[in-house]
Amino acid sequence: MYGWNGRILRVNLSTGKVSVEEVDPKVAKDFIGGRGWGIRYLYDEVDPRVDPLSPENKLIFAAGLLTATPVPTGNRYMVVTKSPLTGALTASNSGGFFPTEMKRTGFDLFIFEGRAERPVYLWVHDDHVEIRPADHIWGKMVFETEDIIRAETDPRARIACIGPAGERLAPVAAILNDKHRAAARSGVGAVMGSKNLKAVAVRGTRRVPLAHPRELKDLADQVVEEVKQAVAAGKSTLRTYGTAYVPPVTNEVGILPTYNFRTGVFAGAEAISGKVLSEKYLIRPKACYGCPIACGRLTRVDDPVFGGEGEGPEYETIGSFGSACGVDNLAAIAKANYLCNELGLDTISTGVTIACAMEMYELGLIPESDIGRPLRFGDAQAVVEMVRLAGMREGFGDLIAQGSYRLASHYGHPEFSMSAKKQEFPAYDPRGAQGMGLLYATSNIGASHMRGDIAYMEVFGVPKKLDPLSVDDKPRMVKYFEDIFAIVDSAGLCVFLAIRYLFEPTYNVEPVRITRLMEYATGAGYDEETLLRAGDRVYTLERMFLVRAGFSRADDTLPPRMLREPMPDGPAKGRVVELDRMLPEFYRLRGWDENGVPTREKLAELGLL
Repeated sequence: MYGWNGRILRVNLSTGKVSVEEVDPKVAKDFIGGRGWGIRYLYDEVDPRVDPLSPENKLIFAAGLLTATPVPTGNRYMVVTKSPLTGALTASNSGGFFPTEMKRTGFDLFIFEGRAERPVYLWVHDDHVEIRPADHIWGKMVFETEDIIRAETDPRARIACIGPAGERLAPVAAILNDKHRAAARSGVGAVMGSKNLKAVAVRGTRRVPLAHPRELKDLADQVVEEVKQAVAAGKSTLRTYGTAYVPPVTNEVGILPTYNFRTGVFAGAEAISGKVLSEKYLIRPKACYGCPIACGRLTRVDDPVFGGEGEGPEYETIGSFGSACGVDNLAAIAKANYLCNELGLDTISTGVTIACAMEMYELGLIPESDIGRPLRFGDAQAVVEMVRLAGMREGFGDLIAQGSYRLASHYGHPEFSMSAKKQEFPAYDPRGAQGMGLLYATSNIGASHMRGDIAYMEVFGVPKKLDPLSVDDKPRMVKYFEDIFAIVDSAGLCVFLAIRYLFEPTYNVEPVRITRLMEYATGAGYDEETLLRAGDRVYTLERMFLVRAGFSRADDTLPPRMLREPMPDGPAKGRVVELDRMLPEFYRLRGWDENGVPTREKLAELGLL
């Protein structure tokens, strides 16, 4: 089959056995690649009620269908496993250069099973596969780990690894690749740590076979030229400011999370904007492999307290460590971001958990003696200190490292956790963006903007503006965007380019170009209907994993603050998330029953029985 190699590298860490398998062609087409293949194998091979940190859980690295092809932003992979943060599945996404190098080894999936007796890392150079001892790098930070492994393997090797947070099984631990790119959400780093797997190093020299290489390259070149023209015309805000341009935008519409989501308006929004980041700290833009946008920011902060150098911070990091914690010191936010990358932490969950702790401290619900210091909104130094403690799971940081739901529940007040399915909210207050509220509640991995970011339409007007305060048509559009994102994730593409350039600019965001690219790559008979059905299939199988894990309609909900505490000020003043008005229609459109369980008719329609 063209377009994907259809090869799986299965690594049993308990026995040291390594084997190679081929993907069934029907599974390959029906689930596209990446995220789709990952959930198919997780569903088939892992008991959904298994302890996520036990050897029985599996960790799957899954490159996308178009990863390592000439398609711009074909540089993504997914980490699929059962989450220790939520108890649900997760499929955490990352870009950079590691995914392309992984695909060029000739393998689409790495499936890790069992648990090594001692720390190890995997070295894959084309067909050469070796499990190597990692005792000498266990305990080291992410950057040093990469440098050591590259010196031991190949100067051109690309590496994904965990830091101290993953080694210590923190439920908010991430997997970092290329030092700064993170498969961040849902505790995937803890699962990797539970297997005593410190890192995966890859070096590949193979090219991905394509059914129609000339046609694919012509269309890819056309898209790249369109992006270049947009950049030259000054129309690419992402190139100019990165995602850090967003805080003033969300602040203006009243949904920038502030003081642990008490409100959506932050007085310091301009101070933590992309403009300030560019003026004070930007070294240069940085792109992932094959990306013409270059939204990454290589930055340096020269400050006696918060000095450092690295990538970012991105918008979600700014919202979490900045406005959510009441901090308008961009140098401190950047420092917190650098530390998360070194320690291997999810910036969203870590930041929102600190914000939760700040609110509870100010309300007298967490004693200062437990924390070891005051923890008030706006304390930039405290934020940085809490990140360090969380990464090492020391002192009060041990609770931070467990996420806001466990922290708040420890003190008897889970309602202060701004999370869905125990995963912390991204940086959009859903009271002022009703579709985002429905998305957070129904996301199969817990609160996530990357499971169908309807904010594209509600906030940014791409491809068409939707009234963020209206619930009209939101169930249909959220369902549609969830399916679209399943396609993009399975294809191995970045949503920044896909939504703007690979879909027909209509109200329905029809996947015209991406369908052509996938057909040029595979010759497998993809059309728009087939592709949309595949997205629905991926999403529905994920839901079936949750059902088998014991999740139900009761878990498709939001914190009381979102449902019963009206937004106190700003454009969304007086609003709550009208989830009860949207959820029944969403279930109907998905073909699920009133309890959120896919019906037999729906499963039969998608070939999942």
